[in-house]
Amino acid sequence: MTDLRSPDTRFRTSLLEENDGPAINASDNRTMGEIIAARFSRRGFLKGSLAVSAIAATVSPLALISADEARAAEGSAFTFDELEAGIDDKHHVAPGYDADVLLRWGDPLFADSPDFDPTKQSAEAQAKQFGYNNDYVGYIPIDGSAEHGLLVVNHEYTNPHLMFPGIVKIVQKDGKKSAEVAPLSKEQVDVEMAAHGGTIVEIRKTSGKWQVVRDGKLNRRITSNTEMALSGPVAGHDRVKTNADPSGTKVFGTFNNCAGGVTPWGTYVMAEENIHGYFSGELPEGHKEAANYKRLGIPEGAYEWAAHYERF
Repeated sequence: MTDLRSPDTRFRTSLLEENDGPAINASDNRTMGEIIAARFSRRGFLKGSLAVSAIAATVSPLALISADEARAAEGSAFTFDELEAGIDDKHHVAPGYDADVLLRWGDPLFADSPDFDPTKQSAEAQAKQFGYNNDYVGYIPIDGSAEHGLLVVNHEYTNPHLMFPGIVKIVQKDGKKSAEVAPLSKEQVDVEMAAHGGTIVEIRKTSGKWQVVRDGKLNRRITSNTEMALSGPVAGHDRVKTNADPSGTKVFGTFNNCAGGVTPWGTYVMAEENIHGYFSGELPEGHKEAANYKRLGIPEGAYEWAAHYERF
């Protein structure tokens, strides 16, 4: 059996998400790790295990030093028995707690959503089903209820080698086995694009268990093709005028949504990252956006969307 996690079988989209890559910020701006480290030193607003996890994620050396100081300053603030770190084939929860599956990739969200069939995927079906790879998850109460509200979820990225049966082939070369992924068809790329974005879905606790309300009037899927209005100073600016919208007042789609939040007034915020992985085109020499593309790492081309759509 070939270990698909070995260095010989790494997949482009997985590497994009796992690899921080070389620094490409040519400005004098501080990194996020340096900003967080300074805030820790100045205010100490987080303590214990949560502080360590939050600040270590930035991988800044200053941040890691501050994380160690936070760990030493105070132990865990959790009131339940923490689990030992480890990897196996089971989902572990703390004693006295349980965990249930509420939504999985492809689960229906609307009354007319088709059931998920991994062998017969389509963009039309995916646009009515729960998206792929969750990141930010938030809850917005309905009428202030702790048992009835909206679940808001980012769908950050897709792993085509796991999504589409039959596209991975194990090959042997120079005595080593590795995995090769066949080029994606336009239909498969369309499914990927529909699986990105976000989900807004009504949920309700019934008899102590959370349930999806499939006919919820606020249920919504946001995808890589959803039309969105631009507002504020950016609306109509020359830099957001495109062939698709010469007015510069709307954009189409959102993808690689990592961070997010729920505002005090009950709206859902999504934040993109790693957008460079979706673009493959080279700018002509002397183009006004050349410096910005270089700073963002464009083109990176981990995704194959540019093979089928000029916008990428």
